[in-house]
Amino acid sequence: MRQYEHGGDIYGNPGVTLDFSVNTNPLGMPEKVRQALISRVDEFTRYPDPACRELCAAISKFEGVPNDWVLCGNGAADLIYRLCCALRPREALVCAPTFSEYERALEQAGCQVSRHILTVDNGFAVTDTLCEQLVPELDLLFLCQPNNPTGRLIPMDLIERIIQQAQQNGIVVIVDECFLDFTAGVSVRRYLEDMQGLVALKAFTKIYAMAGLRLGYLLTSDKVLKWKTETTGQCWSVSAPAQIAGAAALTCEGWASMTRQLIEEERVFLSGSLKALGITVFPSDANFLLLRSERPLYDPLLQKGILIRKCDNFNGLDGSYYRIGIKTREENKRFMEALKEVLHG
Repeated sequence: MRQYEHGGDIYGNPGVTLDFSVNTNPLGMPEKVRQALISRVDEFTRYPDPACRELCAAISKFEGVPNDWVLCGNGAADLIYRLCCALRPREALVCAPTFSEYERALEQAGCQVSRHILTVDNGFAVTDTLCEQLVPELDLLFLCQPNNPTGRLIPMDLIERIIQQAQQNGIVVIVDECFLDFTAGVSVRRYLEDMQGLVALKAFTKIYAMAGLRLGYLLTSDKVLKWKTETTGQCWSVSAPAQIAGAAALTCEGWASMTRQLIEEERVFLSGSLKALGITVFPSDANFLLLRSERPLYDPLLQKGILIRKCDNFNGLDGSYYRIGIKTREENKRFMEALKEVLHG
């Protein structure tokens, strides 16, 4: 059986009452989405639209891009695997540490993977040294914006230099923006029209707390790349509930800005509280924090019903690193009380 390597494994830990291992919106799913699902439940008896017409039209309007730039999938992870299967790169570059599914998908496609090593000395930030690895022999680059598990944004001027150099060398660039809505960062969507071989990857999973519905999409102006990716998927890859929920979510005005305000306030609260206990907290622009502690935290917190993310399976990190999602003030206080007991109890 494949080992579960991500956050959210409450099924293997049935005693969990607080799940800090996941990075979904602490506000939960918008009520408008819930009501849309309830009101259209009778439609679940039908096959879903394989072309996701209603949803793609909603995404096109929301993102301000042509409809034919949009491709939907069964979560962002589905699209990651489909992109790798469609493109069949021979050599690819990923950061380390970063989201593990990039490398897994590339290896399944028979690709040789190189890593751009991020270092603790500068808080695991991506720097312009990455450009040195963008050589013509490379076929594909995955970037996570902001990066997971570090939460760091790549500055937009550096992003621009990276994708320009990649284009000059014929390298496809896939920018995973699944956590971008939690930050003040800007999408690479602005570069899509002028740059072939550039993909922006998005998901409803995090910002709309729809992880169980499995819904993601990509944006690209590269018609050949999109067609290849589209033909790798099964016909009904996006369920009817997911399509309905996604279209409804995009009508929730102000949802992202309200969420960002909460995250900014709680990130300051959590970071300060953790540092006061002697925990190393790395800079983050996102809705989660990367921590380092010489004292074991995972098992003691789990015994108190709190699940956090162990990071020893991220390339470049060891068992002293943990990641926690940022939640509501009440939940964050409960977490801190439990942590104090673990450290000083």
